[in-house]
Amino acid sequence: MNSNPLISMCGITKRFGTTVANDRADFSLRFGQIHAIVGENGAGKSTLMKILYGLHQPNAGTILFRNDPVRIENPRTAIRLGIGMVQQHFTLIPALTVLDNISLGKEPRRHKILSDHAHARRTITSIAQQLGFNLDLDSAVESLPIASQQYSEIVKTLYHGADILILDEPTAVLAPQEVSRLFDCLRGLRKEGKSVVLITHKLQEVMEIADFITVMRRGQSIVSLSTSQTDPVQLSELMIGEQMPSTAPRGHPAAAKEKNAAKPPAAKSEKPMAHSTAPALRLKDVTLRAENDRHLLNRVTLEVFGGEIVGIAGVEGNGQNELVEVLTGLRKIDGGEVTLSGRLISNTSVKAIRRLRLAHLAADRHRYGVNLMGTIDENLIIGRHNHPPFSHHGLLQPTAIRHFAKKTIQKYDILAKGIDSPIHTLSGGNQQKIVVARELESNPVFIIAAHPTRGLDLKAARFVYEQLIQARNRGNSVLLISPDLEELLSLSDRISVMFNGQIVKNVRASQTHETELGALMLGTDSRDAQNN
Repeated sequence: MNSNPLISMCGITKRFGTTVANDRADFSLRFGQIHAIVGENGAGKSTLMKILYGLHQPNAGTILFRNDPVRIENPRTAIRLGIGMVQQHFTLIPALTVLDNISLGKEPRRHKILSDHAHARRTITSIAQQLGFNLDLDSAVESLPIASQQYSEIVKTLYHGADILILDEPTAVLAPQEVSRLFDCLRGLRKEGKSVVLITHKLQEVMEIADFITVMRRGQSIVSLSTSQTDPVQLSELMIGEQMPSTAPRGHPAAAKEKNAAKPPAAKSEKPMAHSTAPALRLKDVTLRAENDRHLLNRVTLEVFGGEIVGIAGVEGNGQNELVEVLTGLRKIDGGEVTLSGRLISNTSVKAIRRLRLAHLAADRHRYGVNLMGTIDENLIIGRHNHPPFSHHGLLQPTAIRHFAKKTIQKYDILAKGIDSPIHTLSGGNQQKIVVARELESNPVFIIAAHPTRGLDLKAARFVYEQLIQARNRGNSVLLISPDLEELLSLSDRISVMFNGQIVKNVRASQTHETELGALMLGTDSRDAQNN
């Protein structure tokens, strides 16, 4: 491995208004290196890499490429330098084929006029085969599973000449088997001399795949060190700036060290259900169809009892989002029935369902969780703004609202200048904290937690875990939808696996493991998973 830096970012500062996203941050990447960047939400990881890719311009600092100073004005400049980025939210055009998406902007020409699709197909097929990807180049991207879309993004960056590949949270929506395939691909790229930057919060994965690690905190680069020099607990402590408690919940990176840093944490012990024998939530043969008559939900039957957490596992796009939308009143079902607390809520309004004290931690916070144009205090009382103590005879009570907002910001460690700050000025993770705080402070009976720790730092995630467990122990019901199998195994009493709009299996969390769940998520018979 060449010891000279390929990229050096020195003293990078980036401000968004009065918010400092990067504060004199440094980063160095070497040839043939897989370099992970870790840090709490809002630490500046993605911003720093978006500067390297030309999506943002720094307010101060320098970038050296092969020891020469460069100004990366936009992604086109980055691509000319051989820098490619696969963002967390894919940028492919859904209606176009894989072939058209990958070759877009670099279509080969015959006689400088005619598009040479055959040449593009040969080149793309060769790259995919070298990486071990099996891509149907003639399929529309929107018809592909999430993993194939991600593979298409990676092939696209390489087709456009990338020698440096930046991946932002690449394993967030992948099953364990897909993560293994992705890591094999990254190791193959490393052997070819390419360099990879991996932005992730999954410290066990960092330990498995990365050669070098940079830890960021509050916009600054705290330390860069070899993977062999550290462990998940030390990384956690460097990320948050304090020692991790020894009683960290299972599923938290600190818990892995207490057991074995190389293994996922075991599922927590089961809590006997001592509450009502009637389910708090019951779905019977729930069917939901798309406009083309394709089943989004296919005769889904599910029960959640008081005093338990039921996890929903599945690769993104297999009906989890539609299930949540049905339960919260955002979608009307085509068949079956849904009851909550003994009341039929099939095709009932959102308002009526919320009256039954249902809390919803939305996965898509911008669409369902917050009003981006509103202030923090306004967002914290959405849904209860016309109820005491925030309203009296139809009039808002500013004193009560301010008191609640200040107390909640402190309790949930929300980083903000004040309660009247516009919520769009907060980082994504702090916006998520607003949603979590509002919903959990509403005294819910039934909680739908969809990706509840997405974008949260370690302390905030641990706090959410504790809140969900406490709600379960009080006799509340929790439906947990998460792509993180460690999170599901650690928090859930039971897990239902969804594939292609159906629940294919229900298991006790203590009687399964990631390999079995991953196989079920991919539509493989669980017995095959046991034999592999």
